[in-house]
Amino acid sequence: MPPIVIDLRQADDRRDVVHRAVQTLAEGKLVVFPTETVYGVGASACSSVGVEKLFEAKGRSLDAPFALAIKSAEEAHDYVPNMGQVAGRLARRCWPGPITLVVDCGEGRGLVDQLPKIVQQAVAPNGTVGLRVPAHDVVLDVLRMLAGPIALTSANRSGEPAAVTASQALDALGDQVGLVLDDGASRYGQPSTVVQANDNEFRCLREGVVGQNALDRLSSMIVLLVCTGNTCRSPMAEVIMRQLIAKKLGCTDAELEQRNVLVASAGIAAAPGCGPSPEAVDVVKEKGLDLANHVSQPLTEKLVRHADLILTMTAGHRHAILRRWPDATERIHTVRSDGTDINDPIGGSTNVYRECATEVENALQKRVEEIDFC
Repeated sequence: MPPIVIDLRQADDRRDVVHRAVQTLAEGKLVVFPTETVYGVGASACSSVGVEKLFEAKGRSLDAPFALAIKSAEEAHDYVPNMGQVAGRLARRCWPGPITLVVDCGEGRGLVDQLPKIVQQAVAPNGTVGLRVPAHDVVLDVLRMLAGPIALTSANRSGEPAAVTASQALDALGDQVGLVLDDGASRYGQPSTVVQANDNEFRCLREGVVGQNALDRLSSMIVLLVCTGNTCRSPMAEVIMRQLIAKKLGCTDAELEQRNVLVASAGIAAAPGCGPSPEAVDVVKEKGLDLANHVSQPLTEKLVRHADLILTMTAGHRHAILRRWPDATERIHTVRSDGTDINDPIGGSTNVYRECATEVENALQKRVEEIDFC
């Protein structure tokens, strides 16, 4: 029986399409999905029958694993509880997006162990599992409604070119699928980048949409300093922090990025594009640091999501961030370990700024001693 083909560009109500896709997967049938990379074909990872059909449709040997498509970076920890720092960074910064992360399941393999045995063999035959969060609204909506993840692979026969349109996927897989969702040509038209990552390092197994240089930056540790306006305290803290980390790592400030450490600053009520206060520039210049070209930026969801460590000048700043982004709780701390505030020097004399910079430096020195920069 030929599959049902739905053109998403002409669908009156995408919710109906999502419900139909969920039902098709729940019945143990295959669905062809559009993604941002290439077209994929998937089965419910809770269905042994569906995953067996996926092997048959692909013409793939049983020892070639499928990826697990999941809802979000947060859900990844349910499947791989100890996925490691670098893997966690890449997940947080790249998903939804064109990266498949291959990570060790480890002992106590989380929800991977709750999948049917044949599915476990299909997605984690060698103790690792490939996780993917596709950047396509319909796929994500299906994942939110489906009980469990999707075993996902490219919608082509093994060894054949990837399908970048629904018609190519249909030509390759024919009546072996139950439903085809057509959303035109794939945005990138090339496969996802496959990265194997653990606690401290990563290896690119297949370069796709995301290149090596981008991966190097995305896997770096990011420290974010936060105050109110991003013209006084946090800019001073940024350049001081950079100097302290460089000293600990035995490199120059300019070499920090090569050591996979990035330092930035922002303000919870900052106007974009403002320069630093003249007093802040003068005070850090006394320490051999340059703040003259600093440009203020407001704190954004992207900055919060990407940062590994967020240090705020006051407890009030920390609470304000947590009210908006409660999921970042474990990554947000005050600059001072005891939780007390570093007061705003705005409107004060150069001596007031100098005292503030000293307080910031002393507090950051303690933080740097505690941090493992890897």
